[in-house]
Amino acid sequence: MNQILITEKLYVTPELKRKKKIYKILFMISIFLVISLCSIYIYAEYDRNKDSGVSDEILSSFLSSDDTLVGEEQNALVVQLTQEVAENIEEYQETEEEPIEVAPSTATFTASNGKTYEYIGRVTIPKINVDYAILPQASDIKTIEALMKVSIIKFHGADPNEVGNLCLVGHNYRNSRFFSKVPDLEVGDIVEITDLSKRTIQYEVYDIHTVYPNNRDDTTQYTNGKREVTLITCTDDSEQRVIVKCREKV
Repeated sequence: MNQILITEKLYVTPELKRKKKIYKILFMISIFLVISLCSIYIYAEYDRNKDSGVSDEILSSFLSSDDTLVGEEQNALVVQLTQEVAENIEEYQETEEEPIEVAPSTATFTASNGKTYEYIGRVTIPKINVDYAILPQASDIKTIEALMKVSIIKFHGADPNEVGNLCLVGHNYRNSRFFSKVPDLEVGDIVEITDLSKRTIQYEVYDIHTVYPNNRDDTTQYTNGKREVTLITCTDDSEQRVIVKCREKV
């Protein structure tokens, strides 16, 4: 007896065709979005590395510069930020008098991108392999954001190795660049600051904590006539700021 196999042809309804078409469109959109996001990420990484690479050029300029870059005559003009001067600086905003000038010493360098940068010193943290030039303080947010892509910048306070509180800010890129590893520091670790006269002073970490972005308490210049350094960077979620307080090691 012959067995006849009958295959039933699947009937494709208009509704099923419509769903298949929608699925295809959604799939193509998903592929497009993934490619777009990957392209944006790759470009952002390229742009970030391009800008941060300039910091290596500036540091090389600092290391190769003449040891007598800042002479005795220039050093004599640098105002030592004593407790009295610090109080006057913070109080002048309440008066109509001109602000007290603390004359910073800066050096300039023209990078391979054609831009000229000023720098005021060098920050080194041996434990976490940090070694960058310090760029001077900027007055407007756009300049600050641009300089923070290049290197560590002075955010507020005294100049390198002067009496007062030198506040340094750097991006937490979470890729070992700039201040990414600063949150790993511990009390007792050493931060070294070198000024343009090539004088290096060691600062010891004595406090680490986090604050919200609008909290500026740690930038105070009331240091009892001592030299201090404050390192500032973002937490990994960028919601708060990591503050690392250091004072001159004696």
